[in-house]
Amino acid sequence: MSVSIEVDHVSKHFTMQYHRTLKQMAVASVRRLPLTEQFQAVQDVSFTVEQGESIGLMGLNGSGKSTLLKVLNGVMRPDRGTVLTRGRIAGLIATGAGFHPQLTGRENLYLNGAILGMNEREIDRRFDEIVEFADIGKFLETPVSHYSSGMYARLGFSIAVHVDADIFLADEVLAVGDRPFKKKCMEKMQEIRRQGTTIFYVSHATASVRAMCDRVLVLEQGRLTFDGEVDAGIRHLHDDEPPLSGATTEEDVDAELGSDV
Repeated sequence: MSVSIEVDHVSKHFTMQYHRTLKQMAVASVRRLPLTEQFQAVQDVSFTVEQGESIGLMGLNGSGKSTLLKVLNGVMRPDRGTVLTRGRIAGLIATGAGFHPQLTGRENLYLNGAILGMNEREIDRRFDEIVEFADIGKFLETPVSHYSSGMYARLGFSIAVHVDADIFLADEVLAVGDRPFKKKCMEKMQEIRRQGTTIFYVSHATASVRAMCDRVLVLEQGRLTFDGEVDAGIRHLHDDEPPLSGATTEEDVDAELGSDV
């Protein structure tokens, strides 16, 4: 089986600026206060993914999951290390990413499809399927600035899952939307999985990670602290966390967080 993704000692940092105006910077300098600080979002992360594997990427908020996904997608370049991917990459790494607020749903469908690497003929061929899956009805001809967050998610996800891709990246795609839509998304992702597409799935919902993934990676403060079997990875992440009030199982916790399917 061929390697689909290879990440070798990847690091990514950001510069946090504490003061924005010249006056604030001058005052901070006089007081010998720091003007900036380096924040290590991803630190020396290495792993490989075989073609057709379904990987769950987990971690607490701020652990570097979305940054790592953007590095894999090519949206960001690592400061150190290398990322090698094989084939076309598609997916949804932010609700409504690539949408122009003043364009209609139809126009954004073509725009977003092109951003994801589809040509006009491919989009024409998949157009009816995308619209049917998104289920936004008459709002297709309405500027997306008038869409709710759920409508944004439905259209964005629908476009992404209809791209013929070798690697599918999904960052909390089920965090927005009602229960029937989440269920439909999971069924579609399982279909993509059965087709042999490599899936990189970011989620806090343990139930959906169990349903979708063969393997789990856990990030803690930008570092990869676990790479292995799904249940062991979930235990590794949640061992030090107290359960939510009234929640007796992990599925109950998922439900309380509103992230169950």
